[in-house]
Formats: sequence, C-alpha cells, structure tokens
Amino acid sequence: MIVSEDRKRPLQPSVVWQEARDIIWVRRRRLALGAALMLVNRLAGLVLPGSSKFLIDDVIGEGQGNLLIPLAAAVGIATLVQAGTSFSLSQVLGVAAQRAITDMRKSVQAHVTRLPIRYFDSTKTGVLISRIMTDAEGIRNLVGTGLVRLSGGLVTAAIALAVLIFLNWKLTALILLVLSVFGAVMTVAFNRLRPLFRERGKINAEVTGRLTESLGGIRVVKAYVAERSEHLVFARGAHRLFRNIAKSITGISAVTAFTTVIIGAIGVVMIVVGGQAIIAESMTLGDFVMYVFFTGLVAMPLVEIAEIGTQISEAFAGLDRIREIRRMATEDDEDPSRRALVEIEGDVGFEDVTFAYHAGVPVLKGVSFRALPGTTTALVGPSGSGKSTLISLVMAFNKPASGKVTLDGQDLTSVRLRDYRSRLGVVLQENFLFDGTITENISYARPHASPEEIRAVARLAHADEFIEQFEQGYETIVGERGIKLSGGQRQRIAIARAILADPKILILDEATSSLDSESEALIQDGLRSLRRGRTTFVIAHRLSTIRSADQILVLDAGEIVERGTHEELLANGGLYRRLYDKQYRLEHDRFVNPGEDPVPESPDVVREARRVGVRVPRDL
Repeated sequence: MIVSEDRKRPLQPSVVWQEARDIIWVRRRRLALGAALMLVNRLAGLVLPGSSKFLIDDVIGEGQGNLLIPLAAAVGIATLVQAGTSFSLSQVLGVAAQRAITDMRKSVQAHVTRLPIRYFDSTKTGVLISRIMTDAEGIRNLVGTGLVRLSGGLVTAAIALAVLIFLNWKLTALILLVLSVFGAVMTVAFNRLRPLFRERGKINAEVTGRLTESLGGIRVVKAYVAERSEHLVFARGAHRLFRNIAKSITGISAVTAFTTVIIGAIGVVMIVVGGQAIIAESMTLGDFVMYVFFTGLVAMPLVEIAEIGTQISEAFAGLDRIREIRRMATEDDEDPSRRALVEIEGDVGFEDVTFAYHAGVPVLKGVSFRALPGTTTALVGPSGSGKSTLISLVMAFNKPASGKVTLDGQDLTSVRLRDYRSRLGVVLQENFLFDGTITENISYARPHASPEEIRAVARLAHADEFIEQFEQGYETIVGERGIKLSGGQRQRIAIARAILADPKILILDEATSSLDSESEALIQDGLRSLRRGRTTFVIAHRLSTIRSADQILVLDAGEIVERGTHEELLANGGLYRRLYDKQYRLEHDRFVNPGEDPVPESPDVVREARRVGVRVPRDL
C-alpha cells in the first residue's frame, strides 16, 4: 500500500547522509581535483595578508626598500594563481555538479516509471515532476563548489588560526570563545531551517501539480467559467509557499545578522586586547595589521558556513524526498528471479480471482474464466461492475488479493513482467498521443520500424486516408495529447500503433464509445484487422459492436453473472438482454444492421502489408 507523503515518517539524518556519501564517493576523483585547486586557491589568498607585516615593519618601519618589488611580485603572482584556480574550479566542479544532477534525474525518472500504477493513481503529476526535476537540483551543493568551498574555507581558517595563535595566543583564545558561541547557535538554526526547506519542496510540488492539472484541463476550466476558482486555488498554494519562504528568509536573515554581530564582537575584542598589546609593545604595528587580516580569513568562512550550510540543508531535504521514492518497491523488482517468456500462445485464465482497492471492499469476487488463444472476450456490465479492474489485472497493473491470473497455464506473477507486457497491445477510449509526429506516434512500440511498415499499418487502420491529406503527411505534428487531431483520427493512429506492435494479447477498452457513425465504421474495420489471430479483451458500452465475440462475460457487482455468445445471452433473457434492449431502444436508428460480418480488407492493402513484413492473419 502506498502511504501518503504527509503521513510518512521523516528519515533519519544519518540515512540521508549515507545517500550523500554515496553521491560524493562516486565523484571522488573530480572532487579531489577540485579540493586540490581550492587548497592552492586559498593558500595563494594568504600571500596578500601575510605580506602586510613585512610591508609595514620592514619596508616602511625599517626602510628596506629592496623588499618592495619582491613583495609586489609575490602578491601579483598569487593573484594570478587565485584567478586561474577559481576559473578551473568552476569548470571542474560545475561540470561535476551538472552531471550529478543529470544522473540523479535519470535515476529517479527510471525508478518512478517502474512504480506500480496505484502510486500514480494517488500522486499528482506535478509532485512527481518536482521530485525528478527540482529536488535533484540541491545536490549541486554536495558535488559542486558548495562543499569544496566550505572545506576550503575551513582549511583557510585552520591555517589562519595557527598564525593568530603564533602572533597572540591570549587574543586568539578570546576570539575562539566568541566563535564557539557562534557554532552552537548555527547548529540550532540549521536544525530549525531544515524542516522549512523540506516543507517548501512539498508545497512547491503540490502547487505545481495543481497548476499542471488546471493547464492540462484548460478547456474544461473555460467551459465552466472556472478561471476565478482556479486562480483562488493557485493563490492559496502560492501564499502557502510564500509564508514558508518568508519564514526561511527570516531564519537566514537572523543567521546572517548574528554572523555580523559575531564579527563585530571579534572586532571589539581585537581593538581592546590588540590595542593594549601594541601599547605594551608585545605586538608590532605590522603584527597587528597582519592579525586583523588573518582574523578576517577566520571570520570569512563563518559567512560561507551560513550561506553554504543553508544550501546543503536544502540539498539534504531534497535527498530526503528522493530517497522516499527510491525506497518504494518497483513492480519489476522480482523479475530477475522470474521465468523468461520466449514465446506465448495467449491463453489467459482467471482462477477464483478476488481483488480490492481498499481492504474489505472487494471489486472483483471469485472471478473465473478462460480466454483461449486467438479468441475475443467481451466484458459488459453496469458502471462500477469491475470491467476496468479486470482489464487492469490482465495488463498486470494490479495483482489479485486471492486466486491467480494465468498465461498459458503459468501464474502471471511467476513470469517476467517486462516480457509479458511486450506482448500486450492497447487501444483505449481516450488514447494518449505524444506531442510529436504521426510517424513517431505510430512507431512508439517499435521506434526503428521502416517507413514502409508504418504506411502499411496506417492503411490497415484506415489512417492513411486523412494522414496523406495533411501538408506534412506522416511528419505532421499532432500536438500535446494529439489535440490537433479529431477523436476518430486519434483512434485510428492508436490502432495503427497497436498493429505495428504486433501484440499477442490485445486490450480494447471502449475504443469506439464516443465516436460518430462514420468514424466508428472505419475504426471497427481497423479493429477487425487487429483482432484476428490475437487473444482480445474488449470493453464496450455499445453492445452491437461485440456481437462477433467468442464469449461475452456479463459482470455485476464484481461477479460474472452471465457468460456466452451474443445470441445465447439474448436468448437467456437476463441482464445482458435487459442492457441490450434498453440500448437498442435508445439507439435503434444508429444500429440497423443485425450482424457484424467482417468486411475483408482490400487485397492490394493486404499484399502490400505482407510485403513489408507486417503480420496479417491468413483469413484476410
């Protein structure tokens, strides 16, 4: 069972840190190179403050002018080294960060697409997009310049601290006391900020999800004049996000302000204690100026800690959410231990199958039947009777609570899911087309199909009739979800796609229920071509379209209450007869032919299809 995100327990920091370590370890060589460049950069940065003592005490104080040029040269060379290493760092670590983000996105996307269908039924698309695209961004601060900058700053601070102890250990002890207070406050601050960042990702995903829905259903929004209500929904989400960000900004601002106070406190200590040391002549003026510079090198990482620490906290929050998804079992986790499918007959059976989406509320109850290879099984019944659920079990989208679904006598759970699904073909009532060309959509299951094969299946599906009328022909862009095509045109493209996939088991889920008579006649012709020689399951609200089915299963309240052929069920006078009579009275003008005798395809079309390698049943 998929637990809602709101009710999941937060992960332990140690678990997330393990994930972070794994990411860092994979890129350890590039990070090591970056760390070396950062160390050179920071060491070069010590030259300028270090030269101040010699400039003041030796060159100015003692008049050693011969040291002026060497000091200037050393500072100039150090500056060039700093510039070069800074540029190299951006190239080395910037590329590493982007590669890490790309790898993470690919990994999460691959995992998400393999999750069970029930997860997608309970999770908004926008949430998943946020997990894949946004949460992965945070790891740039682990494998990019963030972590290395933090490490480099700490190295610089350590070296500078050693110099400070050498110059005046008493003053340094007081400064360390102030810094320990800063460290304690920062620890508390980050513990409070991290939940805010985690909550921000959740809110952002919810707002994105709703926005995706409203834009995807913009025609419904406009048809019901619901622009204002959608605006209000989005505004509420945006304000929740705003409040979260405002709290985060307040927390970060407080940390920054406290950092300023700490730096000011260090300045006060230096003025009082350092001034007294100069007066007592235990420090020279050059020592004091050098001390001031090196104190800045200790204090500067404090600012970086405030900035980078916040970014790393945000990265950890993103890893929290990503790890939650990656911990979920995918539907093909057990494939390596299952039997491979080499060839199948297409004999599908249900043996006393019971299924429930929610415990105690069965949707299917003790369903048993057998669909022999090459036959057509039609499913009819009132809405909510379990037809779509039964089909979802055939497609292995769900598993029975009890009983079993078999394929050629084998339990479907014992064979590899990928092998089984590769033998399935689906034509739905609302077929999904991708925003690409007609060629790309037809060849979706076989991307490397030849143009001749694509044209042949289009002719079998009667799709060539409208495709060739387009200016761009098969290279016509269909738009998002195929919006530039009519419903009938989309269906014919879907049928062509299924013919090209050459499935052994075919699912037709209300494939013609919303079409006009002309479109339905063409599509039924294409469906007859597609069904022959394949084990076919049909859900149809229009009972006249399934007269030629080998068996019709009538479902009611999750049980098979009748089964037989069209003529047998009409003669029985049961639920099927009542459904048929009711529909016939409503649509008798639409269905005037008593039979559904197959209309043979044109011999020329069949010959051409066989010539290019498309499998066409022998009886065509």
